[in-house]
Amino acid sequence: MSQNVTVVDHPLVQHKLTLMRARDTSTAVFRQLLKEISQLLAYEVTRDLSLAPTRIETPLMAMDAPRLAGRKLALVSILRAGNGMLDGMLELIPSARVGFVGLYRDEATLKPVQYYFKVPARLSERAVIAVDPMLATGNSSIAALKLLKEAGATDLRFLCLLAAPEGIENMARAHPDVRIVTAAIDERLNEKGYIVPGLGDAGDRMFGTK
Repeated sequence: MSQNVTVVDHPLVQHKLTLMRARDTSTAVFRQLLKEISQLLAYEVTRDLSLAPTRIETPLMAMDAPRLAGRKLALVSILRAGNGMLDGMLELIPSARVGFVGLYRDEATLKPVQYYFKVPARLSERAVIAVDPMLATGNSSIAALKLLKEAGATDLRFLCLLAAPEGIENMARAHPDVRIVTAAIDERLNEKGYIVPGLGDAGDRMFGTK
């Protein structure tokens, strides 16, 4: 297993993940839990952001206090399921810039095909966090990160809810420089490429589609 993986084992994260896994959890509750757990995961994935001192006036005196350094960070959703993680993260980091990468799997070649790409300017000067609830085979995430690197991103992190060992290995092989933060590493992929035990299709459960 890659050393560049952080599993967030905080009790609140694990409790909310268990509720999300349950098949009888409604779409509305699932969506709310995803928002809440995304905020908690965001604390970990942003733990090493750079700080710089800035001079401020408290009600009592002047002081040098830490503030995030550099350009505003960028959150990039891997469509469509990544959108479910944005709301919670933006509540925590309202100044973040937001981008989107749209990919679908070609049924003949099984390779990801790009259909949409819109990201903030100057990615080379920003910390970039790509978000997708599931890291299964990793093919779409690997392709998305490649596009982000081609757009200039050098400080890249990947945030997901669940990961399969196969996806982690594929990601580590393709992008060994990208740190992965997840709430859990599950057992394996099944024959259809779903994470097991998993929680089903995150996009379908989030949006109420089949």
